[in-house]
Amino acid sequence: MLFDKNNRFNLANLITFGNIASGLIAIHFIVHGDFFTAIILAWIAGALDIADGKVARKYNLSTEFGIQVDSYADFISFVVMPSFLLYYAITAEVSGTTELIIGLVFIGYIISGLRRLIEFNLKSEEGEVAKFFEGVPTPLGAILQWVLYLLFSYNIISNPWIIALLVAVIAWSLNSKLKIPHP
Repeated sequence: MLFDKNNRFNLANLITFGNIASGLIAIHFIVHGDFFTAIILAWIAGALDIADGKVARKYNLSTEFGIQVDSYADFISFVVMPSFLLYYAITAEVSGTTELIIGLVFIGYIISGLRRLIEFNLKSEEGEVAKFFEGVPTPLGAILQWVLYLLFSYNIISNPWIIALLVAVIAWSLNSKLKIPHP
């Protein structure tokens, strides 16, 4: 069962479902102001994202279903969740028009991340790993948002507008022609 390529609940997919759960639970903690727990869950999601691909390749469990569910996991854990984290952090002390405009920037980021994942899936084939990513992969986009979170949290960049501008640059980079080496 766990090593049956045709089983939707094979080992690789179960690991991916764990990634999804980690991202969703992290969003819960973000909404309740517990950023530390959310960040721990984000790193767990990242580890599970690496593990699912390795398990799928090692045990020949790569399928179209697995590719699709992995993208859903990436969307939740590496697009939506880090956007929530950074948005909640930088808008905690702003309101009105500022909050609205910054919110629109993050919606733009989320749409860019979704577009990037869909484009990646359209170009992917089962079990195939390219030498380079075209555009910044969503896990790297998430790491860049976490770096922005740290810069904001430690008052290195304390202006929410500058953070929002940098988020817009990361959003652009997700669908750019930049060549990023595949690990």
